[in-house]
Amino acid sequence: MKGRACRVGLALLVAALGASVAGAAGAVTPLKATLIVPADDPRLERSLVERHFLGHTDGPANDGLQVALEESEFELQAVDAGVALTSQPADSLAAARTAAQAAEKAGAAVLLTDLPTDWTLAVADAVKVPVINIGDPADSLREQDCRARLFHILPSERMRADALAQTLVSRKWNKLLLLVGQSAQDQLRAATVQASIKRYGLQVVATKPFKLSADPRERDLANPLLLTAGSTYDAVWVVDSDGEFARTLPYRIVLPRPVVGDAGLVAVAWHAQFERYGAPQVSRRFAKAVGRPMTASDWAAWMAGKALVAAAIAAPKGPVANWAQALAKTPIDGSKGTSLSFRPWDGQLRQTVLLTDGQGVISQAPIDGLLHPSNVLDTLGADAPEKKCKVTR
Repeated sequence: MKGRACRVGLALLVAALGASVAGAAGAVTPLKATLIVPADDPRLERSLVERHFLGHTDGPANDGLQVALEESEFELQAVDAGVALTSQPADSLAAARTAAQAAEKAGAAVLLTDLPTDWTLAVADAVKVPVINIGDPADSLREQDCRARLFHILPSERMRADALAQTLVSRKWNKLLLLVGQSAQDQLRAATVQASIKRYGLQVVATKPFKLSADPRERDLANPLLLTAGSTYDAVWVVDSDGEFARTLPYRIVLPRPVVGDAGLVAVAWHAQFERYGAPQVSRRFAKAVGRPMTASDWAAWMAGKALVAAAIAAPKGPVANWAQALAKTPIDGSKGTSLSFRPWDGQLRQTVLLTDGQGVISQAPIDGLLHPSNVLDTLGADAPEKKCKVTR
């Protein structure tokens, strides 16, 4: 009888402990986050996705976010923390603003966006909680249009241009032929490229416009042989946001020279063939869960999920202010070989940038041997002394 009583008592104790743990788990207040995306994202148009242009988006941001949250469940449970993610499509700037306000009112502590530049700004101005920009690389969001609570995951256009410029300098490919498209976006990105070229002491021997056109009279404006003739250069740098012209350049120019920029050698945040620092495991987990290779935009979404997890673990009890502070200050592991963190002056995530030809990763930036007074990652993009962001974080 005594043995039976002991067993019954032990069973009751275990049940009580189980109920206590269950009650504690039920009391966890998760970090609520809302992802706002375009209702009909033109970047995901089938014809574009099938071409797999380097640096372009191949899938929805929610894919990378969900993978990050699922693989972090054990870490969150270990500290009685949680992350609750919802997604909200928006078909206009006004709808994105309304969705942001509704999410904040419903208790969201962090908003995530994969939106056009002006939509992102509208969301950031509509709420008082942190906003993580996943997919827009526009430098304006980090500079004159920065916001105190706006953070950025994907490398900016300036960071990618600096990565290429460093690589060209390291290989002594100093003289460049610059080919630029005629869209407004190409013109803006060309100015960024020129700033990086100046920063690292490269020389532009000629700048030529190109134009893809169905008009027979304008055919010569997209002829690689004509565009690359008449100059001596070490490399051709092409600025083509659409990617259609750029992919025709490698091996079709007059001189036997490398092509860089939007074709040939391209600077990206991630490539599925990156083989160091645990990256293969990350890419394999993503491919298994989603059914396609992990691209730069997928890595950015995955990192946004990792940032949410890091904030929830650093401040598992909340409140919102604690999560916001943890988001800004907690380092994140991005499987790139170094701890990544948000810059205090513009909200950009410091990170290495990969250089790829589409088949594999050729090199990384910052290049070996480059020096910086505090953090060599700040040689990519606007450094603190040259910042144009005037807000106080």
